Amino acid sequence: MPLPIILGAASLATAAYGAIKGYDGYQKHSEADNIIKRAQHGYDQKKTVFDDQEKDTSLALEKLGEKELDIGKNLGEFKIVADRLLQQLNTGLQNKLEINVPKHELQKIESYSYTATGVLGTVAGAGVTGAAAGFAVYGGVMALGAASTGTAISSLAGVAATNATLAAIGGGSLATGGLGMAGGTAILGAAVAAPVLAIAGWAYNSHGDEALRNARKVDGEVDAAVEKLGRAIDQLIRTGEYASKIKHTLSSIYVQFNQYFKSLKEIDGILQDVKSHNGDMDAELAKFDDAIFRVIENGYALASILVNVITTPIFKIKKVNDQIKKDKEGIPVMEKDPDGSMILNAAELDKALNLAESKAEAIETA
Repeated sequence: MPLPIILGAASLATAAYGAIKGYDGYQKHSEADNIIKRAQHGYDQKKTVFDDQEKDTSLALEKLGEKELDIGKNLGEFKIVADRLLQQLNTGLQNKLEINVPKHELQKIESYSYTATGVLGTVAGAGVTGAAAGFAVYGGVMALGAASTGTAISSLAGVAATNATLAAIGGGSLATGGLGMAGGTAILGAAVAAPVLAIAGWAYNSHGDEALRNARKVDGEVDAAVEKLGRAIDQLIRTGEYASKIKHTLSSIYVQFNQYFKSLKEIDGILQDVKSHNGDMDAELAKFDDAIFRVIENGYALASILVNVITTPIFKIKKVNDQIKKDKEGIPVMEKDPDGSMILNAAELDKALNLAESKAEAIETA
């Protein structure tokens, strides 16, 4: 066979082989693209579910925080009226009358009220919503935490307690302008981080086999990310459910508390009216002395129940040798799961809620 014909046949064979390889490379790039598209679609679907749940959970935490702050404000107002009436009852008495409420419970109620009122005052201009979710998450930590001085937050009062609690919420002290907030994503770790899905930029600069290997690698990473998102969604659902459950219990007991508070304000209004008209205060007080003590004691008992629920942390606090671990700011450190998310304090919350409901029921039926 003449040499030119042989060379021509070889050239045709090489061209055909090159065409087959080129088509094979195209097919592998196409398969790589399809893998990435499926992975992107799967991730986007799960992320949409996550985003919706994150909003729902954040809203549940905000509503809980708003309720807790409102309760704290009213507890402070209750104390003012109760103190005024007790002072009037004890005027001229050598043996002062005292209500049958443990001193440490009164201090805890007072501390919580100071802090909630202070936070409300601080966020008044910006609106309470921004800090409410953070207050719900860290409201319980307030009673366990410590200010940077090492003093327990629950023993502080006024601005000092407000500053320390805002630091616990995560916004820093008032001096640094921090208000703090903690929504749904704040309780989660790396589970919300999106995987790197972009392949087009480097796929066609790679051989078909390499592009396919990279696509499969990314697909595996996306599967892992989707699994994490699934766990994060479950965590958000459970957190939202507990936030709603806590709010329901608090709201029910708060209605009961406000019945006593309303009675106390009515008695106080009558006495103030008698005083303004120079009436016989001693005679008027004699009509109400038993009622005043009963209303104040029951009101404080319910206030204590409310505060004990609020100051039960929603998430577990890390402990070392049975001592609460704190960061450099003196704020308790939260326990984290393998994904870096906070761990629900489910058992303690259930216990606190059940105890609160039984105690409140006992007061109502007494």
